[in-house]
Amino acid sequence: MQAVTGPTAWRCRACERRGVEPGRPRRYIWFMRFLSALVIALLPGFAAAHPHVFVDTKIRVVVDNAGRLEGVEISWTYDDFYSLLLMSDMGLDNDGDGRLRDDELRRLDGFDMNWIEGYLGDTHATRDGSTVTLGPPQGRGVRVERGLITSTHFRAASGPADGLVVKAYDPTFYTAYSLVGAVEVEGPCAAQVVPADLDAAYSLVEELLYATPAAQAEDSYPEVGEAFADTVTVTCTS
Repeated sequence: MQAVTGPTAWRCRACERRGVEPGRPRRYIWFMRFLSALVIALLPGFAAAHPHVFVDTKIRVVVDNAGRLEGVEISWTYDDFYSLLLMSDMGLDNDGDGRLRDDELRRLDGFDMNWIEGYLGDTHATRDGSTVTLGPPQGRGVRVERGLITSTHFRAASGPADGLVVKAYDPTFYTAYSLVGAVEVEGPCAAQVVPADLDAAYSLVEELLYATPAAQAEDSYPEVGEAFADTVTVTCTS
């Protein structure tokens, strides 16, 4: 098996398949409606179907009692199709019950932590418009529930937590991240989540693809991932 380097960087050929069944996050439903209309109205034979992988994301911001940022914990729950392909590729869950034995979990643990150079983990943090550096991933374990793989990792960071902005997105939109649940914040801080404007995001995709020759649509897919990202803003009282 080839080295796995995170949801965006891993490019198995099977992930190019389109036979995905219902039960997807909201961005999948929006995307399939949009893609169906776009294929009919825009480019006959158009096959640049992005995204390919769907990931539910949970974020926990770790802050000390003085309001200083210590890091961000991120959990990725992969969609059922991707989870099935990955476990099949690794020879896991051969009985098909959607659960893994302890030895199988140990084999799976860390499968998406071997990041290639330049891959930033698709978690983007800023403060006052400047990039906040997140450290390399520290694995916090993996689990499989109802056939879905969830991996968790922690990325250390520093500086004041107040004003921190966090977004989860793949710039290329190969992977679609959906923020799920409340964003947990430790310390004297709280988080506000502003959902992405999906109508505006898909209008942007349509506009950019109209300007892209059909033959170049897959290789030159516009970097629109940030437009689909919810915005997490941290505020502190001290």
